[in-house]
Amino acid sequence: MTTRVLLADDQALLRATFRILVDSDPGMTVVAEAADGREAVDLTREHAPDVVVMDIRMPGTDGLAATAEICADETLSATHVLILTTFEDDENVARALRAGAAGFLGKDVGADVLLAGIRTVAAGESLLSPAATRTLITRFLTTPDPAEALAPPALLATLTDREREVMSLAALGRSNAQIAEQLVLSHLTVRSHIQRAMTKLHARDRAQLVVIAYQSGLVEAPPR
Repeated sequence: MTTRVLLADDQALLRATFRILVDSDPGMTVVAEAADGREAVDLTREHAPDVVVMDIRMPGTDGLAATAEICADETLSATHVLILTTFEDDENVARALRAGAAGFLGKDVGADVLLAGIRTVAAGESLLSPAATRTLITRFLTTPDPAEALAPPALLATLTDREREVMSLAALGRSNAQIAEQLVLSHLTVRSHIQRAMTKLHARDRAQLVVIAYQSGLVEAPPR
């Protein structure tokens, strides 16, 4: 199946470069390009892509507002947002996590990393293992405004011990394969535990599940 990608960036040259790169992969195709957040939302609703590659800083409606709107739209539940950022403002990236972004990449990554990131997000996984992303999570999401919490603490009580264990390892950046090896489980069983935890906690995707793990105190941040 071909992964359908929408590119959102206010720099036409970057969009053109990303289009050439994405279209060069036989398993991907660019279905639309947007120059700002408002256009990104409108085109996402029109084309329902698998992945939106979203810049944060754009005129008018920025990438954060666009991400929140896309992720809040139940008709777009199969669309995942991959944020491209230079990490100039870490708090903005944390806000994007809360809004539902599935992962982050810096604009200076290589072509192979960007394509791999798109594949990862399209498959329902999240780009949460890099050290920079863990730093963002531990810095901004462990002491959130209670009004911004993604799940009431009481919902954690609905998880089984194994679901908590798997969720904790996911929050530490472990992939499903790594969790399966550590707990001596099958990859399918780990995936099932992740899916059930997401359902019980009303998490849109794995990224939000990880946010909830830190917000709820299930996983403690390392000393800064």
